[in-house]
Amino acid sequence: MKALTVAQMRQAEAAADAAGHTYARMMERAGQAVAAEIMRRMPVRGRRILVLVGPGNNGGDGLTAARLLKEAGAEVACYLLKPREETDPVFQAAKAAGCFIAQAGDDRTWRVLRLWVRSAAVLVDALLGTGTTRPLEGDLLRMLQIVRAEVSDRRPWPVSFFAPGAPLAPAAWTSRAPPEPWLVAVDGPTGMNYDTGELDPNAFHADLTVTFAHPKVGHFRFPAAHAVGELVVADIGIDPKWVPEGAFEVMDAATARAWRPPRPADAHKNTFGKVAVVAGSTNYPGAPGLAAHAAARVGAGWVTLAIPRTIYPVLAARTAEITYILLPDELGVLIPDAVEVLAKAVEGYAAMVLGPGLTQEKEAVAFVHRMFGMERALKRGRLGFQLEPETAEAPPPAFSWPPLIVDADGLNAIAQARDWAARLPGPAILTPHPGEMARLTGLEKAAIEADRLGIARQFAQAWGHVVVLKGAFTVVAAPDGRALVMPFANPAMATAGTGDVLAGAIAGLRAQGLGPFEAAALGAYLHGLAGERARAEIGEAGVTAGDLLPRLPMALRALGG
Repeated sequence: MKALTVAQMRQAEAAADAAGHTYARMMERAGQAVAAEIMRRMPVRGRRILVLVGPGNNGGDGLTAARLLKEAGAEVACYLLKPREETDPVFQAAKAAGCFIAQAGDDRTWRVLRLWVRSAAVLVDALLGTGTTRPLEGDLLRMLQIVRAEVSDRRPWPVSFFAPGAPLAPAAWTSRAPPEPWLVAVDGPTGMNYDTGELDPNAFHADLTVTFAHPKVGHFRFPAAHAVGELVVADIGIDPKWVPEGAFEVMDAATARAWRPPRPADAHKNTFGKVAVVAGSTNYPGAPGLAAHAAARVGAGWVTLAIPRTIYPVLAARTAEITYILLPDELGVLIPDAVEVLAKAVEGYAAMVLGPGLTQEKEAVAFVHRMFGMERALKRGRLGFQLEPETAEAPPPAFSWPPLIVDADGLNAIAQARDWAARLPGPAILTPHPGEMARLTGLEKAAIEADRLGIARQFAQAWGHVVVLKGAFTVVAAPDGRALVMPFANPAMATAGTGDVLAGAIAGLRAQGLGPFEAAALGAYLHGLAGERARAEIGEAGVTAGDLLPRLPMALRALGG
């Protein structure tokens, strides 16, 4: 699904209108979608619903929703920021349906507004739409300040909850009981910039945002993303052919469903591929197990841990289903001599994870460099590893490896070598967080975070490898220019080990025959869904990486309906 800028959305709407799908029809469908999403989550008969109505099309969407909610038996008040034209058909329809109408200009003490906010079960923000760029001021600012004050007396403020909605995720995957008043934004919370993600400090923080046709770029940029709540993208009849070129893509449930590996009835374990996880050390014995179990939980048929011999007893006691390759080590850290043992053992494997928990000890770094013939790409000096002169020639790789997923300390190791991207067999899948991306690129973390999509795309193409730039709204970019943004920003996932789970999930899908870009994108999506389920069941604090493992197959099952 494409995410559009404001200009792109206007182009799409204008093209639809010119083709006969009028603005009036789009408004009717938008209002229907808002009302339907509210009614899908709660019975509205007899409940008080307050719709804050702005002067433009966003207000028209709100008035349409108000009419439909009134017809469904709700007690509905429409509070207008500015008077609507008496000839406005959506305004007349709301009045004819019996909605209570109040105007800010007639309520100078804000008494009516306060009374309705205090008693409303649902509060709908239909004040300003996608064209907002100026700071909030005047009556609009005062309205929102009053709403914030009254709402905060009834529930915590601000709300900070992000969860994907259909069609970005399977329906009801992240459902929760609506609080009161339940805060619903039409297209987006008033005060957000739909292009930059800027957010006015007085902005309405929503529990649910219903946007139309396509999500907007600002929905996936902070700080505005904090105020979006659950995001639902509603169809208002805009044909994809009317959407201009150049929009970026957001991963959705339909794409994920289409990429699921098949599970034929006559399958056996070798049907679903063999995964090797090269990982671990005395200091980080848990990382290999997380990655290995994630590979198995997304359906890989056979998973092997290639680990330092020293930590085998710890892992063997925890992992009944995993096989092992025991590698030479010193004090629990892999050494370069382990490479020959590994190369022979992983022949015939369909995917290999390299990096979780290896450490950045010099022996582990040298192990990684030996794997890819990177030894001559740097030299040892008084200050540590130094780049060789540009005239140094790299030896041809001495070993053949399965398709690679390079994570964590695998990334930190290759970042110390010159021309590592050309030496790494590919296309590999690289899974850096912003700090690791900074080491690989030489850029500052702030520059990476300021343009996550652009940076991931740029370096995927420059390196010739798939880049999974982790974090809120993880980006997956391919060397051919394709890129997908994941629709998840989940603080419950900000805990050690979740990256190991992601690397293993991607490897498990790669082993089942998916291409590198598809495996990376589907793995990141399932990982995000599992995290959303964990947050819904456990909470935003207290989720551990291991909690994701049993929820990965649940995420796969959810895609199958």
